[in-house]
Amino acid sequence: MTRLAAHNKSLKIEILGAESLGVRGLSCFVRAKERRIVIDPGVALGYTRHGFLPHPLQVAAGEMTRNKIRESLRGATDVVFSHLHGDHVPLPDANPYQLKLSLVSDDLKKSHIWVMNNRHLSHNMKCRFENIKKVVGDNMIIISGEQEYPPFTFFEPVEHGENYRHGGYVMLTMITEGEESFVHASDMQLLSKRAIEKIVEWHPNIVLTDGPSFYLPRFPNKLKNEAAKNALKLAENVDILIIDHHALRSREGERWVDALSRINKNIMTAADFMNMPRRLLEADREHLYFEMPVEKEWHKRYAKGQVTTDRYREEAS
Repeated sequence: MTRLAAHNKSLKIEILGAESLGVRGLSCFVRAKERRIVIDPGVALGYTRHGFLPHPLQVAAGEMTRNKIRESLRGATDVVFSHLHGDHVPLPDANPYQLKLSLVSDDLKKSHIWVMNNRHLSHNMKCRFENIKKVVGDNMIIISGEQEYPPFTFFEPVEHGENYRHGGYVMLTMITEGEESFVHASDMQLLSKRAIEKIVEWHPNIVLTDGPSFYLPRFPNKLKNEAAKNALKLAENVDILIIDHHALRSREGERWVDALSRINKNIMTAADFMNMPRRLLEADREHLYFEMPVEKEWHKRYAKGQVTTDRYREEAS
């Protein structure tokens, strides 16, 4: 049972993929009374890091997450895309570690699709927008500003972290059932003033968000401190604040989240929330190659379907 299940009766949350669960992404499945909602059904593995392709242990974790997403999409009434980066959406040109749009297109056609408008999109994101639109047709509802479609409340645009000029903007989603509410606040990295103010105004029970990109070289201490203040502000106004995604791509980010949780016990990672062990496979990629050497040409053979992740699956789960 997740911690949300222990607190709430009408809303049930399953976090499907996040960095503390072994993959890049922030996908989740929300059960409301008559709705089955999937948010950000995408998954990725950093294609190269420290000169290494994803370790097979990561690849196994990615496969399991893709399967969870596909299972959740079957019978979903609604699918929400907070933004259109490759770790948040199924892709027509997916690499071997991402989710292919063709594999879930039939399920998307049967769902209501909620997505922010395409005013602030890069060329790649506009292409993804059009590809999804081709699949779902009239089932796509485009959000601008703040709009309510019970049980949803949407708000856009908020900045994709401090580097939003390159990363674009994202959409906040709140799902409300009775007196219970859950906010998915992907990729604002606790650095968007508009996002923080809106979430405090909404005053939800649970927030799922990300933190700063500690894994980037020379990430400014000023922004780390700003994000920490915003995290503590949010934690004072909610029952549970889940911080994951960008922040958990490094062990430094994990230590940052743990330091915040010692100040306010409402703060935790996605793995903590799901009562699962933390699997920071992205952060530990270089170490994994040292501990579990990979046979030559493994990735090329995997892409061709000539090898599987079977031997790694138990360790990845």
